[in-house]
Amino acid sequence: MSAPHHCTKIFLCGDVMTGRGIDQILPRPSDPRLYESGMDSAVDYVRLAEVENGPIARPASFSYVWGAALDELSRRKPDARIINLETSVTHSEAYVPKGINYRMSPENAECLSAAGIDCCALANNHVLDWSEAGLLETLSTLARLKVKTAGAGRDLAEAKAPAILDLGGKGRLLVFAFASITSGVPRDWAARPHAPGINLLQDLTARSAARVADEVAKVKQPHDVIVASIHWGSNWGYDIPDDQRRFAHELIDKAGISILHGHSSHHAKGIEIYRNRLILYGCGDFLNDYEGIRGYEAFRDDLALMYFANIDTTSDDLLDLEMVPLQIRRFRLEPASRDDIRWLGRVLDHESRRFATRIDVRPDGTLVAQSRSAATQSVPIV
Repeated sequence: MSAPHHCTKIFLCGDVMTGRGIDQILPRPSDPRLYESGMDSAVDYVRLAEVENGPIARPASFSYVWGAALDELSRRKPDARIINLETSVTHSEAYVPKGINYRMSPENAECLSAAGIDCCALANNHVLDWSEAGLLETLSTLARLKVKTAGAGRDLAEAKAPAILDLGGKGRLLVFAFASITSGVPRDWAARPHAPGINLLQDLTARSAARVADEVAKVKQPHDVIVASIHWGSNWGYDIPDDQRRFAHELIDKAGISILHGHSSHHAKGIEIYRNRLILYGCGDFLNDYEGIRGYEAFRDDLALMYFANIDTTSDDLLDLEMVPLQIRRFRLEPASRDDIRWLGRVLDHESRRFATRIDVRPDGTLVAQSRSAATQSVPIV
């Protein structure tokens, strides 16, 4: 199922939260001590998951957490694999007193190599949980593993620079990553000319979109495929604020991006196909340690999606989008049940309807997105 020469297949997913409880089941866990009001050890999250879904053998292999996703990646053979890595990869003890701190030991970062991850978006509200020292160790660890990064850096120039992926004769894929303060990112996490931090969006105005377009124009070459990965919005709920939608449209209109890769919500949100370009407003969690935590069960944050977008490299347009539903159980991705697939398909179809996008469920359980109209066009924001 490799993509033809004029087409590139890109795998994307939402938040990969391999810190805290997940870090504890891997071969080389970090110090489990936490600074949360309700938990003082990351091992407690492992125990919650085991009460909910059964024992987890420890230590788990680096490939364990990916489970059924590895079979799909092997079968579909994407040209690039992009995730939002929402944890600090560090032994730093300089925690930021912000309530929740995610940390994975650098030795356990081998789990990213086990899934062949090409690029980690780092502009999010957990990459600096263990201060600047934690970010610097995250960057050096991923560089050692030859995993490209975007959205964070040792200074502002590095944080703003895209990850550039060679698509092997099909051109280049440029990944720009940003975080919005609407996702809970502290303003002082912004990278500065001579200080580390993340690529922070102060707002979602047309002026900010124009600045992004200028940054893209500096490095874009003909037929480069551009992904804008943005951590924005709240954790729960299906609402898509009008300013997010306008900003997404501006990035397509002015910066020529092919995919807006949105994340922050713990569950998948609506999808839009605008001018033959793909907008994923919220990809949901892909891996987390939330099993057994009560309060938001109706949103089904245990259901994860693999997004496979085929992009025409001659036009940079979306050819098709296929999504594979999985379920997180015992900190591992498993095939979702038929009932869960149908439920997720109905929810996404309902939430995408206002964007004139339809979500269908194929007989094999794959979800597919397509425009509801014969010709893709903008839908007025009301």
